[in-house]
Amino acid sequence: MNEVYDVIVVGAGHAGNEAAAAAANLGASTLLITMNMGVIGQMSCNPAMGGIAKGQIVREIDALGGYSGIVSDHSAIQFRMLNRSKGPAMWSPRTQNDRMRFAEKWRLLLEETENLDFWQDAVTSLIIENDRCCGVVTQLGMTIKAKAVVVTAGTFLNGLMHIGEKQFGGGRAGEKAIRGITEQLVDHGFSADRMKTGTPPRVDGRSIDYSVLEEQLGDEKPQRFSFTQTPVLTTQKSCHIAYTSQTVHDLLREGFDRSPMFNGRIQGLGPRYCPSIEDKIDRFHTKDSHQLFVEPEGWNTIEVYVNGFSTSLPEDVQIRALRAVKGFEHVKFFRPGYAVEYDFFHPTQLHHSLETRLIQGLFFAGQINGTTGYEEAAAQGIMAGINAARSTWNKEPMVLKRNQAYIGVLIDDLVTKGTKEPYRMFTSRAEYRILLRQDNADQRLTPLSHSIGLASDERMTSLESKLGRIRKMKKGLDKISVDPSEMSAVLSNRDSAPMKQKQKAISLVSRPQLGLNDLIQHVSSIQVLARDLELEDGDLECLEVEIKYSGYIEKEQAIADKLQRLDYVQIPENFRFEKLESLSSEAREKLAESQPKSLAEASRISGVSASDLAVLLVHLGR
Repeated sequence: MNEVYDVIVVGAGHAGNEAAAAAANLGASTLLITMNMGVIGQMSCNPAMGGIAKGQIVREIDALGGYSGIVSDHSAIQFRMLNRSKGPAMWSPRTQNDRMRFAEKWRLLLEETENLDFWQDAVTSLIIENDRCCGVVTQLGMTIKAKAVVVTAGTFLNGLMHIGEKQFGGGRAGEKAIRGITEQLVDHGFSADRMKTGTPPRVDGRSIDYSVLEEQLGDEKPQRFSFTQTPVLTTQKSCHIAYTSQTVHDLLREGFDRSPMFNGRIQGLGPRYCPSIEDKIDRFHTKDSHQLFVEPEGWNTIEVYVNGFSTSLPEDVQIRALRAVKGFEHVKFFRPGYAVEYDFFHPTQLHHSLETRLIQGLFFAGQINGTTGYEEAAAQGIMAGINAARSTWNKEPMVLKRNQAYIGVLIDDLVTKGTKEPYRMFTSRAEYRILLRQDNADQRLTPLSHSIGLASDERMTSLESKLGRIRKMKKGLDKISVDPSEMSAVLSNRDSAPMKQKQKAISLVSRPQLGLNDLIQHVSSIQVLARDLELEDGDLECLEVEIKYSGYIEKEQAIADKLQRLDYVQIPENFRFEKLESLSSEAREKLAESQPKSLAEASRISGVSASDLAVLLVHLGR
């Protein structure tokens, strides 16, 4: 072990792993500390990655040079592109994963990473000298020094698990809680609070009657998360859908008097968008039924995850209620569902780099910042790892803007708005979502990551080759004229207006009923061009979206450029907002608390109005 590390990462979940990998790959000597080397990268909740907006985040992490997309592809058992019926801004990739292979791939990738050491232990306190974090102290009594520390404690800070009226200390089934860090940081002036999350029962798949459930297949042509040459699925495993009923709801209600959520034992706020089953039937009491997604845990295991049945009710109630679900009449439990309550720190106490405002060299990432979800955690992890490493070399932090990435939206929302419930990413949170598509994440982020030394030369060369192919194909489509006879049958079948004369191929691609593949299949000159360029599926998708939505993309980019000018209006450090009587009282209070560095940051703080921004512009001499 080194005497002093550049970066220590506490916790080896999704946030910690990405943080450690990013720091080490940038060249920082890095130590990853975890309480159990056997569960590095474990999927604590559902065995899946991606989904609405979350899939875009995984693509962005991959484009930056992170590992989440690679791990997901290597462990996938099913791939689906969600929201295909909507516009491309909404398309979101999702994989169902083999839980054991997922964790194994994470472990192997990290062990192959240069500059990265490991230590199995629990961190009980941080070394803080003159408002700077200089290392950690472990349960074994080890004092390990570092120039920067990234804390990714997940649900383990004073974690408390609930099953009915029973309580157990711990952050995950079978694993103990971390005590001491919250109290130490509160003593240093940090504001902490409690949140909760939950997980459903795991059951024996052999005891489920799949014949009465709805089968949910993967895509006919599965894609992948990573922009590298990871494996593409050739066979896939089905998921299934079951439904609760009024009988199930009545059985669940019988246990409400013993529910920690309803009898006041749980103080923390739970996730609004992934509620427990008891919360669903209480909040949506007019609904007779809720969907349950029956998700296999892997290729070779019989364990099944009952997504949608998250609960902290007593185990006897869980068993009776789940056995009332059609197809689950004889279900056998591996373990009951439970809720876990844990400490988090209000993210408004962070800079956009994810370094804390109160203590230099201390970074937070993941659920400690009030988020929920593997993808949100991993996104914060890679950015915290990058900026922790850069801070040790006195380099400016890398901060992604809202028009650059969903990761930028996520971090900006947390830092400027804060959260009072577990934050989850949605496409609706991004005002520039037509720019932040899943297909162009590499174009947006790989050049930036390559410029700081994280994304590899191979990634950059691959991107340049892809962009070259797309440019040549677009140029060809702009030159090739298509004869009406070549497309008449296709246009008729697609209910698209007939061609009266020759048209440029690129104008045909603009039609909503047609795709690039239609032209490649029916126009020989385009077929030859595509073959000569050796176009890949991802190239075609990216080019087609670019052509079809060019007007929307240009309009959104113009708006983004206009608003981005506010970023250049800098606000001096320690600006005395409270002295500006022309500001509203709410704006004075929130600006003084947040201390935004630019007018753009100030504009995104809840309670700061357009007139408040005008006042600031005047006082800043603009």
